[in-house]
Amino acid sequence: MPSQPAIETQDQSIPDAAANSEVPKAAGEIVELGKQRVRVVRFLSHPKTTVNSNDGHPQLPGASDTAASFEFEGEDHTLGNALRYMIMKNLEVEFCGYSIPHPSEAKMNVRIQTYEGTTVFDALDKGFDDLVDLCDVVTEKFTSARDMFMAEQHE
Repeated sequence: MPSQPAIETQDQSIPDAAANSEVPKAAGEIVELGKQRVRVVRFLSHPKTTVNSNDGHPQLPGASDTAASFEFEGEDHTLGNALRYMIMKNLEVEFCGYSIPHPSEAKMNVRIQTYEGTTVFDALDKGFDDLVDLCDVVTEKFTSARDMFMAEQHE
Protein backbone atom coordinates (compact mmCIF):
# COMPACT_ATOMS: atom_id res chain seq x y z
CA MET A 1 0.00 0.00 0.00
CA PRO A 2 1.53 3.37 -0.96
CA SER A 3 2.38 5.63 1.92
CA GLN A 4 0.43 8.86 2.28
CA PRO A 5 2.36 12.14 2.11
CA ALA A 6 2.84 13.93 5.40
CA ILE A 7 -0.22 16.00 6.24
CA GLU A 8 0.31 19.63 7.15
CA THR A 9 -2.59 21.48 8.67
CA GLN A 10 -3.02 24.93 7.18
CA ASP A 11 -6.29 26.73 7.61
CA GLN A 12 -6.84 29.35 4.96
CA SER A 13 -9.79 31.63 5.22
CA ILE A 14 -11.54 33.20 2.27
CA PRO A 15 -13.29 36.44 3.23
CA ASP A 16 -17.08 36.54 2.93
CA ALA A 17 -18.72 39.15 0.73
CA ALA A 18 -20.68 41.88 2.43
CA ALA A 19 -24.35 40.98 2.95
CA ASN A 20 -25.60 43.78 0.72
CA SER A 21 -22.98 43.43 -2.03
CA GLU A 22 -23.99 42.38 -5.52
CA VAL A 23 -22.35 39.24 -6.82
CA PRO A 24 -20.97 39.90 -10.31
CA LYS A 25 -21.48 37.39 -13.11
CA ALA A 26 -18.62 34.91 -13.37
CA ALA A 27 -16.85 34.26 -16.63
CA GLY A 28 -17.05 30.60 -17.56
CA GLU A 29 -15.68 28.06 -19.90
CA ILE A 30 -18.07 26.01 -22.05
CA VAL A 31 -17.09 22.36 -22.18
CA GLU A 32 -18.81 20.16 -24.76
CA LEU A 33 -19.24 16.49 -23.90
CA GLY A 34 -20.82 14.87 -26.93
CA LYS A 35 -24.30 16.40 -27.23
CA GLN A 36 -24.19 17.90 -23.73
CA ARG A 37 -22.92 21.36 -22.89
CA VAL A 38 -21.66 22.04 -19.41
CA ARG A 39 -20.70 25.49 -18.20
CA VAL A 40 -17.91 25.29 -15.66
CA VAL A 41 -17.10 28.43 -13.72
CA ARG A 42 -13.63 27.86 -12.35
CA PHE A 43 -13.87 30.25 -9.39
CA LEU A 44 -16.57 32.36 -7.85
CA SER A 45 -16.31 35.81 -9.36
CA HIS A 46 -15.05 38.42 -6.96
CA PRO A 47 -13.80 42.01 -7.43
CA LYS A 48 -10.41 40.98 -6.02
CA THR A 49 -9.99 37.99 -8.34
CA THR A 50 -6.41 37.61 -9.49
CA VAL A 51 -4.93 35.58 -12.32
CA ASN A 52 -2.26 33.02 -11.52
CA SER A 53 0.73 33.85 -13.69
CA ASN A 54 1.75 30.17 -13.91
CA ASP A 55 -1.34 28.84 -15.66
CA GLY A 56 -3.72 31.77 -16.25
CA HIS A 57 -6.53 30.42 -14.03
CA PRO A 58 -8.49 33.07 -12.08
CA GLN A 59 -8.17 32.69 -8.33
CA LEU A 60 -9.99 34.11 -5.33
CA PRO A 61 -8.06 35.62 -2.46
CA GLY A 62 -6.88 32.73 -0.31
CA ALA A 63 -6.99 30.22 -3.17
CA SER A 64 -3.83 28.47 -4.28
CA ASP A 65 -2.77 25.74 -6.68
CA THR A 66 -3.40 23.17 -3.94
CA ALA A 67 -6.65 24.52 -2.44
CA ALA A 68 -9.50 26.09 -4.39
CA SER A 69 -13.28 26.23 -4.82
CA PHE A 70 -15.18 25.78 -8.09
CA GLU A 71 -18.75 26.72 -8.96
CA PHE A 72 -20.79 24.70 -11.45
CA GLU A 73 -23.98 26.21 -12.85
CA GLY A 74 -26.98 24.00 -13.57
CA GLU A 75 -25.66 21.03 -11.55
CA ASP A 76 -26.89 19.31 -8.41
CA HIS A 77 -26.23 16.32 -6.14
CA THR A 78 -26.19 13.90 -9.08
CA LEU A 79 -22.90 15.23 -10.41
CA GLY A 80 -21.67 16.56 -7.06
CA ASN A 81 -21.57 13.28 -5.17
CA ALA A 82 -20.23 11.24 -8.11
CA LEU A 83 -17.49 13.80 -8.85
CA ARG A 84 -16.56 14.09 -5.17
CA TYR A 85 -16.24 10.30 -4.95
CA MET A 86 -14.03 10.05 -8.04
CA ILE A 87 -11.79 12.94 -6.95
CA MET A 88 -11.34 11.45 -3.46
CA LYS A 89 -10.09 8.17 -5.01
CA ASN A 90 -7.03 10.14 -6.20
CA LEU A 91 -4.24 9.58 -3.62
CA GLU A 92 -2.89 13.07 -4.30
CA VAL A 93 -6.12 14.67 -3.01
CA GLU A 94 -6.31 15.58 0.66
CA PHE A 95 -9.93 16.79 0.70
CA CYS A 96 -12.86 17.14 -1.67
CA GLY A 97 -16.37 18.18 -0.77
CA TYR A 98 -19.35 19.72 -2.49
CA SER A 99 -22.35 21.73 -1.44
CA ILE A 100 -25.54 23.09 -2.93
CA PRO A 101 -25.71 26.67 -1.55
CA HIS A 102 -29.50 26.93 -1.77
CA PRO A 103 -32.17 24.58 -3.19
CA SER A 104 -33.67 27.34 -5.34
CA GLU A 105 -30.35 28.04 -7.10
CA ALA A 106 -29.06 25.65 -9.73
CA LYS A 107 -25.47 25.87 -8.51
CA MET A 108 -23.02 23.44 -6.99
CA ASN A 109 -19.77 24.38 -5.26
CA VAL A 110 -16.83 21.97 -5.10
CA ARG A 111 -13.85 22.47 -2.78
CA ILE A 112 -10.62 20.58 -3.53
CA GLN A 113 -7.39 20.47 -1.53
CA THR A 114 -4.40 18.51 -2.80
CA TYR A 115 -1.02 17.53 -1.43
CA GLU A 116 2.05 19.34 -2.77
CA GLY A 117 3.03 18.04 -6.19
CA THR A 118 -0.36 18.19 -7.87
CA THR A 119 -2.76 21.05 -8.52
CA VAL A 120 -6.49 21.29 -7.92
CA PHE A 121 -6.94 21.74 -11.68
CA ASP A 122 -5.18 18.42 -12.38
CA ALA A 123 -7.29 16.73 -9.69
CA LEU A 124 -10.52 18.14 -11.14
CA ASP A 125 -9.59 17.13 -14.70
CA LYS A 126 -8.63 13.62 -13.53
CA GLY A 127 -11.90 13.35 -11.59
CA PHE A 128 -13.92 14.21 -14.70
CA ASP A 129 -11.87 11.81 -16.87
CA ASP A 130 -12.32 8.98 -14.33
CA LEU A 131 -16.05 9.67 -14.06
CA VAL A 132 -16.48 9.60 -17.85
CA ASP A 133 -14.51 6.32 -17.99
CA LEU A 134 -16.74 4.84 -15.26
CA CYS A 135 -19.87 5.93 -17.13
CA ASP A 136 -18.53 4.30 -20.32
CA VAL A 137 -18.02 0.99 -18.48
CA VAL A 138 -21.52 1.13 -16.98
CA THR A 139 -23.01 1.89 -20.41
CA GLU A 140 -21.14 -1.00 -22.03
CA LYS A 141 -22.18 -3.49 -19.31
CA PHE A 142 -25.80 -2.31 -19.39
CA THR A 143 -25.97 -2.52 -23.19
CA SER A 144 -24.42 -5.99 -23.16
CA ALA A 145 -26.82 -7.27 -20.47
CA ARG A 146 -29.82 -5.73 -22.25
CA ASP A 147 -28.83 -7.32 -25.57
CA MET A 148 -28.41 -10.73 -23.90
CA PHE A 149 -31.82 -10.36 -22.25
CA MET A 150 -33.49 -9.38 -25.50
CA ALA A 151 -31.85 -12.31 -27.31
CA GLU A 152 -33.13 -14.72 -24.65
CA GLN A 153 -36.66 -13.31 -24.95
CA HIS A 154 -36.75 -13.93 -28.71
CA GLU A 155 -35.64 -17.54 -28.46
